[in-house]
Amino acid sequence: MATNWGICGICENLQITKPSVVWCSECDEGLCEECKKHHAVSKASKNHETVSIAKYKNLPTEVLQISQTCKLHNEKYELFCAKHDCPCCKKCVKSHNDCKGLTDINELIKNVKTSNAFNEIEQTLQEVVENIKRLSTNRNENLKSIENKKREIEAAIKQTRINVNHHLDKLQDDLIKELMTVEQREKSKIEKLLTSLKKKEKEIAEVQENFASFKQHASELQTFLTMKNIEKDIVGEEKIIQSIATSDLTNQVNISCQINKSLQQITDSVQKFGEINVCSDPCDFSIHKRKDRQAQIMVALPTRNIDNLTLTLQKSINTYLSSVAGCSLLPGNRMVCSSDNVNTLTVLKSDGTKRFEIKNIGRTFDVVFIGDDSIAVTSGESNQINIIDLKKKSKTKSIKVDSYNGGVAYKDGYLIYCAREKGIQMISLNDETITNVNNTNLSGLAYVTTFGDKLFYTNSNDSVTCCDYHGHILWTFCDKSVVRSPRGVSVDNDGNVYVVGYTTTNVVVISPDGQHYRQLLSSEDGLSFPWALHYDTSTNELLVANPSNEAFLYDVK
Repeated sequence: MATNWGICGICENLQITKPSVVWCSECDEGLCEECKKHHAVSKASKNHETVSIAKYKNLPTEVLQISQTCKLHNEKYELFCAKHDCPCCKKCVKSHNDCKGLTDINELIKNVKTSNAFNEIEQTLQEVVENIKRLSTNRNENLKSIENKKREIEAAIKQTRINVNHHLDKLQDDLIKELMTVEQREKSKIEKLLTSLKKKEKEIAEVQENFASFKQHASELQTFLTMKNIEKDIVGEEKIIQSIATSDLTNQVNISCQINKSLQQITDSVQKFGEINVCSDPCDFSIHKRKDRQAQIMVALPTRNIDNLTLTLQKSINTYLSSVAGCSLLPGNRMVCSSDNVNTLTVLKSDGTKRFEIKNIGRTFDVVFIGDDSIAVTSGESNQINIIDLKKKSKTKSIKVDSYNGGVAYKDGYLIYCAREKGIQMISLNDETITNVNNTNLSGLAYVTTFGDKLFYTNSNDSVTCCDYHGHILWTFCDKSVVRSPRGVSVDNDGNVYVVGYTTTNVVVISPDGQHYRQLLSSEDGLSFPWALHYDTSTNELLVANPSNEAFLYDVK
């Protein structure tokens, strides 16, 4: 921001000191009454929005401190680098030559205050506060239960004491003191947690108040960059709340007392009136979240409409395989293809030349990258899924499942695969437990992919289906004039669904709601009964493979 927003920037340049009455975020300077009028009718600035200085200075300090020009080059920000999560001016581009996905910042901040990302952060803040309140309520209820149980125990102790000899007075007092100590200790733990939760609730409430302020008065860029800062804080707060909810701090504390049965005999051998016991049971409290978040809430880039997508051919590739059934783009601009005929994998270099082959691993069908330079390979006609280490160029593990397996996707430690008559299944790579997503009867040529909380799969009835992780169908696209015998399926960063039409010899993109489509590639682009494809969301590249020896790599914009 300007060094002095209380003085008119234009007049200051003319060595005149006049107080500013409004602030223009586009010009990044204050304006006096006279300059304000000129600013409102000037061709260059008449569309700029201004805000009164009084309202502008009420913005949070962290918003006011956000500069709209590059501190290194003193030029206006014009681009945003998604890789480094920072704005750039034109001169900054030299240090971002290797960064893909540089975005026009004006497109990025357009309508940011009404964007889903803005609303998402606003809702998440409210969600965090609600979870804090629910945690507080849970702990207060435990306090009450302890107090109620304490009263029950006291009554039992006293009632028993009435029936015994007076020489047990001392033992009775000792036991009550022990009860008081236990209660105070457990109450102290819970009250400490409640104090911490109250503090966090207050902090979040302050952020919420600030949200309303910069939503109304901050510039689009200030709003966007502030959101980036807040989202990181939210992730930390969510993790803290999650750790509290799953830690011993929220265990249900109960106290009880077991009266010594020997008291009934009233003998001198009785040395204790009873014992105060504390048990800590895990709480069934769960954090409410509107949707799963991975590392953080990402402020979304502008959504690309399928009508505006452009594909640029980078290279044609020899896959060195026949009957290619699966393909995937790997880190380092490498590619891997699998064949269900010769049961072989080929790993290709970034220039499309063959790097190495992997054979003798059993049947191969589809392939997916699972991290740590490893891939998972389904087998098609067997109940085995193999894990391949690309560094060692060998199989490191074989997983047996309860069905044949075809198309496969990977998400958060789980393989999601087409299990024929058993539908879509998920298997944990950690403990190999299998979960049924749905029971749709799938062909041996069905493929599946994932995006957010949705799954997309193809089937032999010429359909592409979108469902959630509970198997509930959200939409089905089926138009034989558009795509027949759909095979490989993949999704880009905007939820657009890319699918191969084997019989129609094309690649079609379907809108995220399943209502619209557009043909992107056909036989005129070299496709010949194409089978597999993969969209790399980190590079915005699309790999499409014909069954016999040929594949194509496209840039998608």
